Amino acid sequence: MAGQKGTGSDHVEYTANKDATDQVVGRMPTFLLAMTEEERELMEKKLVRKIDARLLIMLVVMYILNYLDRNNIASAKLAGLDKDLNLKGNQYQTCVSILFVGYLLMQVPSNMILNKFGKPSIYLPGCMFAWVYNFCRHCCYEKLWRAFSLSIHSRPGCLYLLTAWYTRKEVGKRTALFYCGSLISGAFSGLIAAGITHGLAGARGIAAWRWLFIIEGALTVFVALLSMFIIPDLPRTTSWLTEEEKELAAWRLEADIGEDDWVDSEHQSMFHGAKLAFTDYKTWLLLGAIYGLTSAGAVTTFFPIVMAGLGKSTVETLLLTTPPYLIGAILVMINAWHADKTGERYLHIALPPIVAIVAFIIALSNTSFAGQYVAMCLMIGGIYAGYVVCLGYISNILPRPATKRAAALALINCLSNVCQIYTPYLYPDSASPRFVAAFSHNLALCAMTIFFATIIRIVLGRLNKQLDEEEGTNIGPSRAQENENEEHGLPGQAVVRGFRFLL
Repeated sequence: MAGQKGTGSDHVEYTANKDATDQVVGRMPTFLLAMTEEERELMEKKLVRKIDARLLIMLVVMYILNYLDRNNIASAKLAGLDKDLNLKGNQYQTCVSILFVGYLLMQVPSNMILNKFGKPSIYLPGCMFAWVYNFCRHCCYEKLWRAFSLSIHSRPGCLYLLTAWYTRKEVGKRTALFYCGSLISGAFSGLIAAGITHGLAGARGIAAWRWLFIIEGALTVFVALLSMFIIPDLPRTTSWLTEEEKELAAWRLEADIGEDDWVDSEHQSMFHGAKLAFTDYKTWLLLGAIYGLTSAGAVTTFFPIVMAGLGKSTVETLLLTTPPYLIGAILVMINAWHADKTGERYLHIALPPIVAIVAFIIALSNTSFAGQYVAMCLMIGGIYAGYVVCLGYISNILPRPATKRAAALALINCLSNVCQIYTPYLYPDSASPRFVAAFSHNLALCAMTIFFATIIRIVLGRLNKQLDEEEGTNIGPSRAQENENEEHGLPGQAVVRGFRFLL
């Protein structure tokens, strides 16, 4: 469970000094004390596999469907949505922009509610079901913008749930798998849209773009209802775990950070957690890094429209969107896997945006099909490979208390998506095929991510040196000292338990 210090690596997660180890063991459940280390590791592996099978797989499926539904707007436009609804001027861009009004308003309170009551198995599928129901119902009545304004998105809740089950060493790869759901959905979205556009246009008197919403919306509703019986709640509130498994799940997280994560709803102060997240300067540095990639990543919402500038037919355009997403998913997984294996974070966040910058430069300077398509194949992987590692970094840098982590995940996700309100206006049809304003903007925002990632690396390096200097204090902190540590962005018992930030 504990990383070793003094190996020459700067990427220390947990200092295995004797005092820290003794204190963690002192909190170990009784049944674990009677086991050998090999038996404990075997039980932990079985628990992680059990959670992977139910939580991780289900979240990936939910996220694939979520993005299929949300990104259908671009495919629907190619299938004639704007013409059928008689959208003029910037009305289409406004429809897309309004989606994020509800998105932004609901992020922080949504995660606070989720953390307070500890029932994600009900809350997350409920959000998924409600969004699709409203979206499809209003689309059928040709009031697309109303459907978007009613949206409630639960992505930060899914991220919070991952960090409530997995240690810092485990969460990176799983966050990457989760986000690969969005990339896989982008790949399948083009294939599905091509099939529906080609085969169901006008079937039963219904336009092809309406069939997109009907078919994929029905599948999403089914999965949302099914997931209520599969997704776990929090380690202490999941009914299908044995009592021993609950204790192990809670203890392993405590051993990872040095503090308990979530006890019950009475111990979850929503406002205190939000205050800690707002007042920790590291929250805002992370926001700067993530905002750049979120803003550049808005290109995926309009990917079929950007692809249409290559001059191919509607069906060919939709099919051409698949390879860039698959390449992106592969790059995301490789980068996240290597980040977890090495324990390094800065380079895994800062290097991928350089690939994206090169891709945008190619797209801006080249109008040939080959050049533009190569750029498209590089930009998604370049953006999302660093983005996913940076998202996982939130729970590494702001791990405790749980209410703070929940608030930080929601706050950063919320504010980083402010860009989604204005970015639709960077992709008008008249800007095709080079989209100079959009690609120039994306290039600059990728550079912004590199800048903030560098600042974070410097700041955390200094904090780790501060913790090194304070190590050796064997007296347990008072509650007042724990509160002071939290106010300064450290887990409450970090000093005596050997916590170090990943760099």
